[in-house]
Amino acid sequence: MKLFLMSDVHGSIYYLKKALEKFVEEKADYIVMLGDALYHGPRNPLPKDYKPSEVAYLLNEYKDKIIAIKGNCDSEVDQMVLEFPILAEYTIILHNGIRIFATHGHKFNKENLPNISAGDVLVHGHTHLPVAEKYKGISILNPGSITLPKENNPNSYGIITNENVFTIKDFDGNMLKELKL
Repeated sequence: MKLFLMSDVHGSIYYLKKALEKFVEEKADYIVMLGDALYHGPRNPLPKDYKPSEVAYLLNEYKDKIIAIKGNCDSEVDQMVLEFPILAEYTIILHNGIRIFATHGHKFNKENLPNISAGDVLVHGHTHLPVAEKYKGISILNPGSITLPKENNPNSYGIITNENVFTIKDFDGNMLKELKL
């Protein structure tokens, strides 16, 4: 199973379309959305082509392929327009013998690890920064942001392959980081 990870769409139909093109191009099986789907949040600038209702409509077309969790900018009213669940604080994905704890990152992160063990994976968004590192035997992954990257990083997404390799790529297909899980 190949997983496509994206975070922090923040209501941008422009960047969501780019990400979904990459999902199809990568031939991934599922999209793991790491929160902040529709709203841009009070601390973020208005993203390019901010159209939350169009984002909801397009995401609903992929509802059978989406595993989603709640970000700090997601709310119950967002769930009313989305046809897949988004309000869980985290989800657990078993992938080729590896336990992946997926969350947004505003609660669980490297500084506040969930109850996971060495050999497990913590994947989150929230910071808008791409990360692929080992910490205390745990793989810490963040695909960055497809819409509002920070610290001069490009818009990016992540892939977890059947071989348990995590790769972060920009929309031009350039590999930014890679880590064997």
